[in-house]
Amino acid sequence: MPVFRWGQNWDPFRDLEREVDRLLQGMNMSLQGRSNRRFPLINLRDLGAEFLLTAEIPGVDSGSIEVTVSGGVLTIRGTRESPPEAREDTFRRQERFQGAWQRSVQLPDRIDEAEMKADYTAGILRITLPRSQDTISRTIPVTEGPAS
Repeated sequence: MPVFRWGQNWDPFRDLEREVDRLLQGMNMSLQGRSNRRFPLINLRDLGAEFLLTAEIPGVDSGSIEVTVSGGVLTIRGTRESPPEAREDTFRRQERFQGAWQRSVQLPDRIDEAEMKADYTAGILRITLPRSQDTISRTIPVTEGPAS
């Protein structure tokens, strides 16, 4: 049996990738996979007077979501339940995470915790984080002459 076939390129990186995929296939890669993505995926936008955080959490019951802020860190917790008919031994491939999860994000500025709002629609959690009034810049008029 020939080791090398004419007309085919030998690509050691393709062989290595194939071997790594084979080795990792049987491992449970919950929460962090090969790409090191964390669950849930989030976006944090600066809208001037407030921040808007959106998190993709499809399949999570709104009653299991908990949002807290402490020391400038926003934490989202929840649980995604497995469907009752989904037994572990029936999966041939499982990529969606099931079970309890938590995600914490350092906020870039102080926020007014009393005015925070969160809503959950169609698998998207939207958290409005108004900036604290003492962190919003304001213009101070300059007058000529001594201050009185």
